[in-house]
Amino acid sequence: MSGSIYFGLYEVLDDRFRRCANGDTRLEKLYGDCRWAEGPVYLPAWRQVIWSDIPNDRLLRWDEATGTVGVFRSPAGHPNGNTIDREGRLISCEQGHRRVTRTEHDGRITVLADRHQGKRLNSPNDAVVHSDGTIWFSDPDFGITTDYEGHRAEPEIGARNVYRIDPYSGEVRLAAEDFEGPNGLVLSLDERQLYVNDSRAGHIRVFDIQEDGTLSGDRIFVKGGDGPSGPIRFDNIRFDLDGRLWVAAFGDGVHCYAPDGTLIGRILVPEPVSNLTFGGPKNNRLFITATTSLYSLVTTMTGPHRVARPATPTGKAQ
Repeated sequence: MSGSIYFGLYEVLDDRFRRCANGDTRLEKLYGDCRWAEGPVYLPAWRQVIWSDIPNDRLLRWDEATGTVGVFRSPAGHPNGNTIDREGRLISCEQGHRRVTRTEHDGRITVLADRHQGKRLNSPNDAVVHSDGTIWFSDPDFGITTDYEGHRAEPEIGARNVYRIDPYSGEVRLAAEDFEGPNGLVLSLDERQLYVNDSRAGHIRVFDIQEDGTLSGDRIFVKGGDGPSGPIRFDNIRFDLDGRLWVAAFGDGVHCYAPDGTLIGRILVPEPVSNLTFGGPKNNRLFITATTSLYSLVTTMTGPHRVARPATPTGKAQ
């Protein structure tokens, strides 16, 4: 097809997106009093969404059963991205504390990574957990360039990289480099590739994951291009169960890319989008953080489900 067709909040650019445009016809605004909302993650056991309000230095939670919103943790280290590990524990990238942490079932906080080769990390941004317990995380400098999303500081490492936390030793190892601003991360459905958004460079890179956990085959999956108000800057990325890549495109809504890298459609959002995740009882509810707000819509797409393996990374409890 040529040109765009609009179905309410959906913009269809390719016939392959039509089946995605049959869910909710409007966004549901769940909360709207953040300074910069980021990092939503759905916790099935709690039936809650945890997300970050970075400048306000807090983690918020929305309860699915009651619809209420409350503070989960404050102060929280100016957190950005959040995810859960294979035991359902919260993993957070704390820009202000320049570390990656795990919240244990009893509420204790375990530090998983705060240094590489003796030097402090810049400001961890996003993390993803493999079914074998490996954690990859991005480390741009967004949290140390100003005091708005963290604490202004001089970088010790002098680069913006992606790191890997070994699931057995807890060692922090360099996984990939040569980024301008590594941001959102996601694993392919078969966990054989790692996709990394470089938001400053305006593209998403993909790497092959080797048996020993090293990365190879670096290539560009998709470029942002130009939007109505300038270059499109990507943020967080997520796959659905059919292999479509959903991308928070700052100032241009939510993009949907087919497995071949074709932009097939958009979800129109009234605020600049930062992040997204699937959740709900059927894992078909899309939660979107956008500037001041948390939105959701029930979709015809389903997020991926993964099975845990026994290995888990070690860390330092505090």
